[in-house]
Amino acid sequence: MSETAPQSAPSAYAQSGVDTAAGDLAVELMKSAVSRTHGPEVLGGVGGFAGMFDASALLGYRRPLLASSTDGVGTKVAIAQAIDKHDTIGQDLVAMVVDDIVVVGAKPLFMTDYIACGKVVPQRIADIVRGIAEACEATGTALVGGETAEHPGLLGVDEYDVAGAATGVVEADKMLGPTRVEDGDVVLAMAASGLHSNGFSLVRHILSERGIGYGDRSEELGASYGEALLTPTALYTAPLLRVLEDPALDGAIHVLSHVTGGGIAANLARVLPQGAWVELDRGTWSPLPVFRHLAELGGHTLESLEGAWNLGIGMFAVVAADRAPQVAAALTAEGLDTWVAGTISTAAREFDGFEQGAKGVDGGAVRLVGAYAG
Repeated sequence: MSETAPQSAPSAYAQSGVDTAAGDLAVELMKSAVSRTHGPEVLGGVGGFAGMFDASALLGYRRPLLASSTDGVGTKVAIAQAIDKHDTIGQDLVAMVVDDIVVVGAKPLFMTDYIACGKVVPQRIADIVRGIAEACEATGTALVGGETAEHPGLLGVDEYDVAGAATGVVEADKMLGPTRVEDGDVVLAMAASGLHSNGFSLVRHILSERGIGYGDRSEELGASYGEALLTPTALYTAPLLRVLEDPALDGAIHVLSHVTGGGIAANLARVLPQGAWVELDRGTWSPLPVFRHLAELGGHTLESLEGAWNLGIGMFAVVAADRAPQVAAALTAEGLDTWVAGTISTAAREFDGFEQGAKGVDGGAVRLVGAYAG
């Protein structure tokens, strides 16, 4: 007669709603994806108390400047949770963090992530981190560590939020910034993949007001609303770094701007010097169908949404006028749809109707003019 081994009683921590075994399983599921982001500079592998990165490569710099950024993806996570699709939100996170670092011309070195959830579901956490790792690999960023925290009672069992932080490096005399901008510089716009990771509170409000569910199919978008809205944020870092490092284009790019929260004009204004201004011609691009459809659903004009959504522009480059065609061609060859959106001027003028600076930066002035292309 066989005996059944007595099962151990759940720990006090498990009784409170925290499952450490599930957390361990999640780590095992994500380990191979994370390890693929590790070069010889990463020490200790996955699971240490601190991520270790060998900084001896910086000894080759004359004056290395470290650049850091931290961000999340906002309420876009609510849509991922609503349709139970979690394999793209990680790319959104990496893009929001790393593409801020490249704005100053810096190369990302390493990143860490943080996931807070109501309950650790190992496969869900692994999907999120796999997306983070794949985007880190695509941008040349080592994912050296992270944390998944279970917060029962504070978050629902299917709720989570994500955040991340990264560090990069740029040679001091290669740093991009407003001091490089000159009269006559050309503003190049680079296409967005969709909404990216800003303005989703407005998106959710519009759909809620119309009684539309994320699983409902949109004929205009050719997919369910949830699937269309989860189109991952474009990654600009790797192609931009390749163009910046091209000896034939050395010094051609003066400044970059990542179009995130605050909209189109404000994000460009914050990287321009005081006294510089530009009028961006709406006629140089056609906003993506997702923007047009959501604007129509909400009863908004596209112009009224320029401070909330990117409307199809994910990044700007301000470049020397005589080298703008070469830079535009190089960016296009790297897979970034690029076009001329305006020209910088430093001529004296009144700035009524312009956005001036943003995020505490007293920068240049930008406004959008004309009508959008059809």
